[in-house]
Amino acid sequence: MDVAAMHANLKGVASGMTSTGHVHDFEGLFRDDGPGLWRSLYAYVGGRRDIADEAVAEAFARAIAYRRGIRDPLAWIYRTAFRIAAEEMRRGAPRPVDPDPTAEPPELGELLHALRQLSPNQRAAIVLRFEEGMSVEEIARRMGIVAPTVRVHIHRGRKRLRELLRAEEVDDA
Repeated sequence: MDVAAMHANLKGVASGMTSTGHVHDFEGLFRDDGPGLWRSLYAYVGGRRDIADEAVAEAFARAIAYRRGIRDPLAWIYRTAFRIAAEEMRRGAPRPVDPDPTAEPPELGELLHALRQLSPNQRAAIVLRFEEGMSVEEIARRMGIVAPTVRVHIHRGRKRLRELLRAEEVDDA
């Protein structure tokens, strides 16, 4: 299911009552936080639009299906989407055959290539911190880990990115 189809489905199930009596506004979450989630996933999967689209759509679909057991829907959706994307990458999902006419500039391609060299947790923490501008505490909540661990992932990820990007600059000379 693609993102547009997911949005259409959300119109029909815009909110869901939980077992605790809370109502989750999935349509509002999709509208307000979906684009940021997609950008984060896009960077996380190294520029794979197909995987980012699928992970966002599937995470929202699962959230709607499991709405009764979800206390913090945004954090749940982020964790689920990142797990879906990671699984797709592990399975080695094939790249789309048609080249994307809106392909990113070469500099972005180099950065995405370097991001793929990081561990999944480092990549997620870096993207959420520097692409989405989230605080360490918010990243911890969305990733389901503690703030000190997020700080370690960010520190190690930035150090590795500096090494990788500097090495690419030297190779180009």
